[in-house]
Amino acid sequence: MTKNQKIVYIALLAAQAVILGLIERSIPFPFAFAPGAKLGIANLITIIALFTLPFRDSFTVVWIRLIMTTLLGGTLSTFLYSCAGALLSYLGMFLVKQLGPKYVSIIGISATGGILHNVGQLVVASWISQTWTVMLYLPILSFMGILSGIAIGIAANYLMEHIRTLREFNVFYYDKTTN
Repeated sequence: MTKNQKIVYIALLAAQAVILGLIERSIPFPFAFAPGAKLGIANLITIIALFTLPFRDSFTVVWIRLIMTTLLGGTLSTFLYSCAGALLSYLGMFLVKQLGPKYVSIIGISATGGILHNVGQLVVASWISQTWTVMLYLPILSFMGILSGIAIGIAANYLMEHIRTLREFNVFYYDKTTN
């Protein structure tokens, strides 16, 4: 992959993540028993970036998504929540991915991201409200994070197996890192 191809690929992934994030923002909260819980559809692109790009480039996709979705309708508080959730989720998924496919599947990596995203957001909520009682909401959000993480992981697994271009990028990345 040339440098220009990589830049275009990063830009396309970031644009897709922004669009999915904006679409998800327009959907009313689907879970009545867990206010604020969302599906995390944009995380699908984060997982694809994680499996098809090196750390720095996939991290760039996450940052572009965070900044662009904030500029396209967010506030400082939404940026803080999104940033904490996305960064903790991304780093956790990256670390779990390092265990290798022998130990954790793409679905398990996605579920890890779903849980850690909620942890990051609740830590920010605790910091803003200056009380740790907000963390009592963690079990409910963790359950929702696991469910949505599994769903997103299944979708990512399907895409990685059935879209030829993603398979080629995945093979390229793994061949480069194993040599």
